[in-house]
Amino acid sequence: MSVVVINCGSTSLKAERVDPATGERFASVHVERIGEDVPDHGAALARALPELLTGDVVAVGHRVVHGGESFVAPTRITPEVVEALEGIQHLAPLHAPANLAGIRAALEALPDVPHVAVFDTAVHHTLPRRARTYALPAALARAHGIRRYGFHGPSHALVARRAADWMRADLRDLRVITCHLGGGCSVTAWEGGSSVETSMGMTPLEGLVMASRSGDVDPGALLALARAEGLDLDGLDRLLNRESGMLGLAGASDLRDVEARAADGDDDARLAIAVFAHRVRKYIGAYAAVLGGVDAIVFTAGIGENAVAMRQRITQRLGFLGATLDPERNSDARVSVDAPVAEISDDRSRCRLLVVKTDETLAIAADTAKVAGALDQVRITAPIPVKISARHVHLTAEHVEALFGPGHTLTPRKPLGQPGQYVCEERVTVVGPKNRLERVGIIGPPRPASQVEISRTDEFHLGVDAPVRLSGDHRGTPGITLEGPAGRVVLTSGLICAWRHIHMTPEDAERYGVSHGDRVEVELDTDGRDLVLRDVIVRVKDSYVLEMHIDTDEANAADLGADATGVLAPTHGKATLTRRAVLLDTAGGAG
Repeated sequence: MSVVVINCGSTSLKAERVDPATGERFASVHVERIGEDVPDHGAALARALPELLTGDVVAVGHRVVHGGESFVAPTRITPEVVEALEGIQHLAPLHAPANLAGIRAALEALPDVPHVAVFDTAVHHTLPRRARTYALPAALARAHGIRRYGFHGPSHALVARRAADWMRADLRDLRVITCHLGGGCSVTAWEGGSSVETSMGMTPLEGLVMASRSGDVDPGALLALARAEGLDLDGLDRLLNRESGMLGLAGASDLRDVEARAADGDDDARLAIAVFAHRVRKYIGAYAAVLGGVDAIVFTAGIGENAVAMRQRITQRLGFLGATLDPERNSDARVSVDAPVAEISDDRSRCRLLVVKTDETLAIAADTAKVAGALDQVRITAPIPVKISARHVHLTAEHVEALFGPGHTLTPRKPLGQPGQYVCEERVTVVGPKNRLERVGIIGPPRPASQVEISRTDEFHLGVDAPVRLSGDHRGTPGITLEGPAGRVVLTSGLICAWRHIHMTPEDAERYGVSHGDRVEVELDTDGRDLVLRDVIVRVKDSYVLEMHIDTDEANAADLGADATGVLAPTHGKATLTRRAVLLDTAGGAG
């Protein structure tokens, strides 16, 4: 079985036929100078096809740079998808027309096999609002789709998983920073198995210094430059994308050439190297702060995998993160298909420094095979009861006594849907830096760790910043103060906004065609306020009862009542259900 992967640039076409399971390459074609030596992408593909179609091709995967807000997973290409992609070309004017030209040509040449679009941006759809939002007029930004999308998604996801596998850990249990450093460069922060920050923005121009792209620049500097040099929009575009970065600083876009010039005493080249390393190190430090610590820093792509001296420069002064480079390991590090991971940190390092081989073609082929092999993984759409979970508290036995008096035990008032869970007679006050929430309910029985679950509305009322987490995941969460009739408890962690989720038995999961940890979409059919909720986590345990849990904000958005139900949304060729992306409950409670 093989998959053809097509990557169309504005004047080039790269295509490979690859085994998505093993990564074995059967054929590779690279056509340059489209529009000069070759008239168009259709002609380029016609030239490539005889070499590519020499075996059993089950699907064609297309790298698509920008998926906008609509495409958040690899997706089967249909006429409707092509039409939708045409409507978001403005988000990636340098890349989108070429991507679409390659798709159209391939659909015409290979009409009898599934075609799948794999988006650079899709991995980053999990960015929280605070990370993806620019401080521009809100209505203007919404009208034009202006927000941070992120890129290099298949590469970041692949090397993050490879790093976790090498560490013999679940990616959901790690805080990882992946540095994709090549001609294009970006950094991504991973928490709970998801991308939560990334350096590229609405376009691939934001962030790090790159081969010919500027990365971060003060917008005021660009306005001043445009006025002083008489640059129009096309001129600014050319300046920032094609004439800046390493090329603009040192006169060469390839780091190897820049390093050679620096060795010969070229001060511009030396400065370019210093600026590049400083920018990467700055982002690593910032993302470590976002994550509240870091377990592994990963280097990948052409520079990340091969530039020994650059890795050493970047990792200088990261000791405060517990990241210490071993110079000898760094010098000897080599990665390959057979050995894709090399450690370059020393034995004292709490944070692992890793070099990991990327393979975007293999990542695209694997996603393509998943979609082509399972066009709709949802087996049934039987209704699922939806329960609205108001703000509540889980307490340890020790904290019950501190709040209500020595020897006090929780008093059950009424049972909940999940076996063994109950609402208590007791109430507490939740005290934030700004306001208080009185008479907050307690859910029993006691737990190993206390936890407070609030909604976004509650968060603003209290004046706190609570991360979206599943029950029991308290790493890096803020604390809060609780007051009871007998005393106060100051929690140092455990304040969360609950991640919407579905409880299922193994039999339920088998019927619905999902597995523990899957992300699904759920359609809520209400009177005039229908809503589709994405990123709903499936949680499977023998003792569970089938229920979906959402908070009051989500229920109000759909105007849900007490007897609401939802159905799993058909994936329509999207690889939504195969992605394990969050840390699951470690406390044993229903949440």
